Amino acid sequence: MRIVMNQEPLGVAPDIVLPQDLVRWSELSPSNHLTDYSAIGETQHNTSPFPYDPETNHKIILWSGDISSLQVDAIVNSTNESMSGSNPASNRIFQRAGSELKEEINLDVRECKTGEVRVTQGHALPARYIIHTVGPKYNIKYQSASENTLHTCYRNVLQKAKEMGLHSIALYEGAHIALRTVRRFLDHHGSSLDTVIFVVDKVDLGIYEVLLPLYFPRSMFEEEAAKYQLPGNVGGPDGEPIMPDRQIRIIDNPQHTLHPDEESIDLSSQLETSVTVGEHAFSQMQGDLDQQRLLGERAFNDPLADIMVKEIQHQERYERLLRRAKTEDLTEVSGIGCLYQSGVDRLGRPVVVFVGKWFPFNKINLDKALLYLISLLDPIVKGDYVIAYFHTLTSSNNYPSFSWLREVYNVLPYKYKKNLKAFYVVHPTFWTKMMTWWFTTFMAPAIKQKVHSLPGVEYLYAVMSPDQLEIPAFITEYDMTINGLRYFQPGAPT
Repeated sequence: MRIVMNQEPLGVAPDIVLPQDLVRWSELSPSNHLTDYSAIGETQHNTSPFPYDPETNHKIILWSGDISSLQVDAIVNSTNESMSGSNPASNRIFQRAGSELKEEINLDVRECKTGEVRVTQGHALPARYIIHTVGPKYNIKYQSASENTLHTCYRNVLQKAKEMGLHSIALYEGAHIALRTVRRFLDHHGSSLDTVIFVVDKVDLGIYEVLLPLYFPRSMFEEEAAKYQLPGNVGGPDGEPIMPDRQIRIIDNPQHTLHPDEESIDLSSQLETSVTVGEHAFSQMQGDLDQQRLLGERAFNDPLADIMVKEIQHQERYERLLRRAKTEDLTEVSGIGCLYQSGVDRLGRPVVVFVGKWFPFNKINLDKALLYLISLLDPIVKGDYVIAYFHTLTSSNNYPSFSWLREVYNVLPYKYKKNLKAFYVVHPTFWTKMMTWWFTTFMAPAIKQKVHSLPGVEYLYAVMSPDQLEIPAFITEYDMTINGLRYFQPGAPT
């Protein structure tokens, strides 16, 4: 994360960039070719959380370039706790600012803790000040804590700029959290800032061009489209991450101590749907009496309590499988390469790829296949995600049985179904379409509206950038034989 702010020191080097020479977000015309997400999903919001506001849009600049060249009030330096650099942008800031920056840090500042900010002079930089901050070391296992800390960094930087009377600021990356935190800050304190510059790398420019209209719509049409594209959870009043309410923690050890890998499950939403327990032998178990007593004696005759007991059993079953997945050797499955994560879509959601041709259903150890599926997806499905299934050149040896699919579907917790936002089937056949219809109609109606058949790879590019999609060569070669050479190249206009 990096930030920038504006006044004009004396002496302008040839490569110095002035904010007034950059194009404002409000000056860029809204796209007339937006994807109609209403056709492939349902609205996440009845009203737009971020309404169309031309005045706010005029404060925003999206720019790809060297942050150290901006002549602004302050730039933000994302650094480590010892404030010694740690990334190319930070190293460039230190190099251009000169030795006096290191001297000021060593004598007066010394360190900066995660989530906090420190301010130094800009020294040889065109910027007057540098606001240093330390972001979280991201770990998907602690995604909520990481996101909360990242929000704190942005919020503290914006607040510091306000306290110092600075009037323009530019943020470097951070995607959804950065955008919504800035938008909420401008909604509350817009008069304190004239300019907010999002400085991004060229490779990320396309992502921000897609995400910016969600938080800073330039027309009523973009505002309406954002209701379908924004995540369901857009944070609190300041853009801060919100944890779900009404959670129950599952404890399966006799002393009721918490295991580090256990998580909270939200029953308030799960109780609105039918709860299904699989038919496999280890899913047919009696409810633990101690757990039923924890729920109260009415658990024996209260249908709602019975649902809760079954849900606890369901979660415990999954937790046991998750612990096995973390300890058993699954290389015989992972080495096949039929299931993996491949980048993110244009909304920043992880994309999971499944290559049907490489799934040897009749030869593989299905128990280990399920464990590998859980080990890969468990950290991903804690937020929104999508799946791209390539049915290209598959044969009957690759087709999983309905009974196995049903077992997998029943084992996976509600978060897998809830957070799955799209399931794309590429190169479908008649068999695929029939199987999908039968499965989603009778076994998985919760995801029926999320499944979409696509005749070619290029149709995925409406929802994800080509450089984010890594697939085997045989898939693109086959696609070219049936659809022709119609691929968008990374960076090409779409």
